[in-house]
Amino acid sequence: MTDKISENPEEWKEKLTPEQYEICVNHGTEPPFSGKYNNTKLEGYFKCVCCGEELFSSDAKFDSGSGWPSFWEPVSEDKIECVSDTDYGMVRTEVNCKKCGSHLGHVFDDGPKPTNQRYCINSVSLQHEKDQDG
Repeated sequence: MTDKISENPEEWKEKLTPEQYEICVNHGTEPPFSGKYNNTKLEGYFKCVCCGEELFSSDAKFDSGSGWPSFWEPVSEDKIECVSDTDYGMVRTEVNCKKCGSHLGHVFDDGPKPTNQRYCINSVSLQHEKDQDG
């Protein structure tokens, strides 16, 4: 079990770029096909850009054609939290980092086996373990 951390909005503004803040704190979405991890073939782990928690493995990454990095499972269900999202007149399941509450993206039931899940995640919300540029 990870210890929950919390930052107030001003602390997040100091730590994050404006784009990271908009997506991770304000629950925004990057434009499709714009994120640096959409087509990446990097092996290893994708971490939360806000707190560094390991969230997804390249072993579970697949090309969904959706325009966002997609994974069929998180590293552990204990690393994420899913909440109902009814914005924009539709019902979706939002995915957040359990440790810091950062908005990551959404999960859908149209992914590949064995889970049939598609975790559609904003690149801006992630940092690959080998990527030092954030």
